[in-house]
Amino acid sequence: MRLEGKTAIVTGAASGFGAGIARKFIAEGARVMIADINADAAAACAAELGSDALAQTVDVSDGDSVAQMADAALATFGAVDILVNNAGITHLPAPLEDVSEADFDRVLAVNVKSVYLTARHIVPSMKQRGAGCILNVASTAGVSPRPRLNWYNASKGWMITATKTMAVELAPAGVRVNAINPVAGETPLLKTFMGEDTPEIRAKFLATIPIGRFSTPEDMGNAACYLCSDEASMVTGVAMEVDGGRCI
Repeated sequence: MRLEGKTAIVTGAASGFGAGIARKFIAEGARVMIADINADAAAACAAELGSDALAQTVDVSDGDSVAQMADAALATFGAVDILVNNAGITHLPAPLEDVSEADFDRVLAVNVKSVYLTARHIVPSMKQRGAGCILNVASTAGVSPRPRLNWYNASKGWMITATKTMAVELAPAGVRVNAINPVAGETPLLKTFMGEDTPEIRAKFLATIPIGRFSTPEDMGNAACYLCSDEASMVTGVAMEVDGGRCI
């Protein structure tokens, strides 16, 4: 019960890494808002996780939608102790000059602008209370970029830098900010990362991970739980690689 009494918002929580983080948080005693653009999936996930889970539809790239999410969380919970910026997308693998402007804008809006928007609407209440924890789900792509995912890589590199600068600015206010860097996992984005999902492509991808497997939602939940718990009270500005050695 390392998060007993804590409240959390997890974006993109209806599936993949976000669902794993939400499940772990609830198992450790937190109440969690399952925030996702897919309303039906958010409702189904919240129903599965029980009375400590609350579904909320949100488009993290839209300021009004994020404001509604923040207002709903504060109205329900009274305060937000933990914010996990997990929602993210990628473009299909392609030469950098061939990625469409629409795809570029979408990646930046969901992976980058969302961090600004959630901070804008949630950080003030954390600063007022003098306490809070923000976790950004970045990627090994922001540390060790792979070809043909150029603008996705760049968006995650931005998120890592944002994590560090947020940590420096918010530490005096009692707010910690960290990131986790997963390698690709069994999530809805896996096929998009690889371009196509075949045994041969999977084997080639896994060969770059020394531990020899993909990241799992449980891996992310465990790492997120530590960084968002009081056990990590001296940890801020860290981008923790949870990648099986991919970045070594």
